[in-house]
Amino acid sequence: MPPASKRLRAYDFDTTRAAVLAQFGQVRQAVGTLTEEQLALPTRLGDWSVRELAAHIAMVSGLVTRYLRLPEPGRQDLALLDWPFATVTAAGQVDEDTRVFADGGSVVELFDRTAAGLGELLAAAAAERLVPMRFGGMRLGDFMVTRTVELIVHTDDLNDATGLGVPYDRRALAACTRLLADALAVKAPGASTEVRVPPFAVVQCVEGPRHTRGTPPNVVETDPLTWIRLATGRTAWRDALDAAKASASGERADLGALLPILG
Repeated sequence: MPPASKRLRAYDFDTTRAAVLAQFGQVRQAVGTLTEEQLALPTRLGDWSVRELAAHIAMVSGLVTRYLRLPEPGRQDLALLDWPFATVTAAGQVDEDTRVFADGGSVVELFDRTAAGLGELLAAAAAERLVPMRFGGMRLGDFMVTRTVELIVHTDDLNDATGLGVPYDRRALAACTRLLADALAVKAPGASTEVRVPPFAVVQCVEGPRHTRGTPPNVVETDPLTWIRLATGRTAWRDALDAAKASASGERADLGALLPILG
């Protein structure tokens, strides 16, 4: 995987914690309104129905509680910017885990069990505490940022499948956008192209002549949700350009070969 060698962006733990709890709460409330017919609807995630998707959201949110109840690892194995590139190696296992988790009760029961103790455990935990996540020891503060990605991306999947219009917590949306933008800069290091995702992120990437002043010669600009969909393969690069959801100027502004970042 690409090395996470760039200077890490700082995330305030209290803000991230509040964002995760808020976004989880909004999804939980929405999922509680779903009918059996809605739960059986297809999603854009392969053969997952809305039921599997909802179960997955509960499962990935509940990993925080699960990991905090396990012994703390002796060392940190994973930096925050390693995570986006590690996730693609576990797709099969995640699918299997989700289906097993979904068999554990109704969707409402799964969310209720996940919610139980989540806020209480997080309130007593410190950002520097290591958790034994799937790929090794990771700072809790970093792991919580990854939960904003899981929650925002899959809230968008849920909205796409059901039309519910679940809101996106601004703090969670910001963290998700920034992490995926920084991951692009790790995947394609350089300073010839500026990628702008207002109001949350601006990164430089792609090898080539370094821009120092004035208007950059290579610029990509899009909105946060379009960027997230591009970075996760929900939207194709060419489709975003054709729909005027993204703009690209300059000979090094074509990101098609670099996307998606998350599979």
